[in-house]
Amino acid sequence: MINQILATLRKNAGFTQEQLAEKIGVSRQAVANWEKGENTPDISKCIALADLYGVSIDALVGHPNSAANTTPPKGKYFFGSFTVGARGQIVIPKKAREIFHIQEGDQLLLFGDEDRGLAILPANAMKELMQAINTNTFTKKEDW
Repeated sequence: MINQILATLRKNAGFTQEQLAEKIGVSRQAVANWEKGENTPDISKCIALADLYGVSIDALVGHPNSAANTTPPKGKYFFGSFTVGARGQIVIPKKAREIFHIQEGDQLLLFGDEDRGLAILPANAMKELMQAINTNTFTKKEDW
């Protein structure tokens, strides 16, 4: 099924197999083999394809719980994977920096929950939250 989805997404995007191959760094033959069902892309290529087409990985691979919706929810993003450097450094992908207006010198806060993972917020978000709490501007839970 993934082969049909891949072919449909490529054609809908108006790419030739060669153009798609160039965009994600594989050969045209690899794309052709995926679309024929002879091979499937590895996870890094699935991530690249999902990002290129603006779909979830579940939708890309035809997962039954994807509800056949190939459009991710508005405002929800997956920016790919990265490797943590020897001293714990991470690089925030360019697309994420653009969408969230993160620039050199900006301060970010890193929060952690052992059950749910990590969250990164701009430092001014905490300041705004504290100001809202101090002025009692929260009237309902959805405002948090």
